[in-house]
Amino acid sequence: MNRIEKSLRVGSGRFSESGVSSPPVHRAGVVIASAIVLAFVVSQISAFALISRAQAKNDALSAAEFARLVRDLSEEGGYFRSDNFTSNETSYLHVVDKLRALGATGGAYIGVGPEQNFTYIAKVRPRIAFIVDIRRQAMIQHLMSKAIFQLATTRAEYLSLLLSKPIPKDKAPTADASIADILKAIGQAATDERAYTANLAAIRKTIKETFQVQLTEGDQASLDYVYRNFRDDGLDIGYRMEGMRGGWFPNLKELIEQADQNGKLGNFLATREDFEFVRDMQRRNLIIPIVGDFAGKKALAAVGEYLKKNAFIVTAFYTSNVEQYLFQNGVFSGFAENVRKLPVNEHSLFIRAVPNTRFSHPAQLAGHRTTTLLQQIPVFLRDFDEGKYTTYTELVMTHYIAADAPR
Repeated sequence: MNRIEKSLRVGSGRFSESGVSSPPVHRAGVVIASAIVLAFVVSQISAFALISRAQAKNDALSAAEFARLVRDLSEEGGYFRSDNFTSNETSYLHVVDKLRALGATGGAYIGVGPEQNFTYIAKVRPRIAFIVDIRRQAMIQHLMSKAIFQLATTRAEYLSLLLSKPIPKDKAPTADASIADILKAIGQAATDERAYTANLAAIRKTIKETFQVQLTEGDQASLDYVYRNFRDDGLDIGYRMEGMRGGWFPNLKELIEQADQNGKLGNFLATREDFEFVRDMQRRNLIIPIVGDFAGKKALAAVGEYLKKNAFIVTAFYTSNVEQYLFQNGVFSGFAENVRKLPVNEHSLFIRAVPNTRFSHPAQLAGHRTTTLLQQIPVFLRDFDEGKYTTYTELVMTHYIAADAPR
């Protein structure tokens, strides 16, 4: 009798098969062992079927489901003193290699703020993403970006639509053009008022009809405001605090051209592959922007409930420096309790941007306003329970993971 037993095990969402040699046993023991093996196999097949159904369900979301999530998971909008048209963090690429080394890939991504999320999504390659921001205008801006991803087929077209700068057909960069050539073409193109009007109408129609998201009058005004600022400022648009413009914050062009510590470009627009990954997720309705306070009673907890229900684990949670304001407002504990409601494992990571203007951090690099750090989410929860975080400084200085030194 062949005593090689075949067993199935679940690994990374797929079955693998291994042979295990059994020692000589009595026949009654063989029957019992076979029954146990059969029960184990059946249980594993059932578990795999449940996971597979959950994964298949989320390979794409219908427009109706996307619109429902945007609506039902959102909270009332809150105030913040800036227009986050773009990120203001030039250090955002410094942790990309470390994310890769720590195996941060797949699963669910959660983030805050504008386009920086697209780069992290391109690097982490999650299966679903939620962008949670207290400002309703941020959600409207993400719907605008989603519409542009829907209408554009290349990186050059994306920037052309975003900035209302039509590129003549004979000068249009190819899909595989370098980002330098694309930025040069955009820089040479003139802003066109008719293109702006037509593009805005197409964006509004796409949000309403394709995404099935209904905008209020206030939302329409917000969309007009955001898109007009991208038209007016072009590649010079940047983070703007209480109307302040100038060189204090990086502009869009500088962010796109930003390199990691080893001189490699890494923005989601730097390569066709990264752009198309983000575009594909947008077209499958898998990047979902909602309005929410990190310490609020609804949004983040609702995201956690949805992820658990659909068998997702949080791979990366980009918080920028929002926790700084949570400490200032005395609501940080509410955020920690919301994090506790997220499905995480030992590989789940925070991505944080620490302002260098606040204090000197051991991982700080010269020439940047921020330092980007990682932290394991389970470590965060353990430290919080032990009372190690009484200030924002203690938070970012405790058990952080810094980027590797330049090679």
